Amino acid sequence: MNHVTYIMKHKSRITYHVYLPIIVMKKYILLVSIFLSLFISGCGFQATNQQNQINMKISSPSFEEDSTIPTKFTCKGENINPELNIADVPENAQSLALIVDDPDAPAGTWTHWTIWNIDPGTDTIKENSVPSSAIEGTTSFGKPGYGGPCPPSGTHRYYFKLYALNDKLDLSASAKVSDLVAAFAGHILDQTEVMGIVASQ
Repeated sequence: MNHVTYIMKHKSRITYHVYLPIIVMKKYILLVSIFLSLFISGCGFQATNQQNQINMKISSPSFEEDSTIPTKFTCKGENINPELNIADVPENAQSLALIVDDPDAPAGTWTHWTIWNIDPGTDTIKENSVPSSAIEGTTSFGKPGYGGPCPPSGTHRYYFKLYALNDKLDLSASAKVSDLVAAFAGHILDQTEVMGIVASQ
């Protein structure tokens, strides 16, 4: 058997021994990649869950969730804002914003109150008051300030929506709710709401 014949005879065996480690290595790299992908995805899922555990709260001693808002706070009464209590604001919040609206108004959602740049350390917005340094925006009544529920007919829902933001907003009192929403888009850390109802009288 000459040298060339020997090489041809054992070519497949040589090829096998050369490529076997490469194949094994490729499979190993593939498995490691899959493991790392699953691990990273798991970490991301855990981080998202932790972020979603933030649970800011807003409530009022004047009415329970989904219950009647007293006449005192409507257009038929003193037309003043009810007391609102705030809890569990994210530690990294730079300001709070509040929107009060009625989605059941005949002409579409009616804005009753907007406030922004509320100090994130605020735990109570007292009855008939505005937090110091906060700014009230122009409502659907055409002017800044609180306008109480005043349904023309039927029973309407009134949402007090609170937003924790990672920045303060550069808006004047002439800003409408659409301006406010556009300004805090992308800056919301957490949000919550409480809803009360008022029936026409």
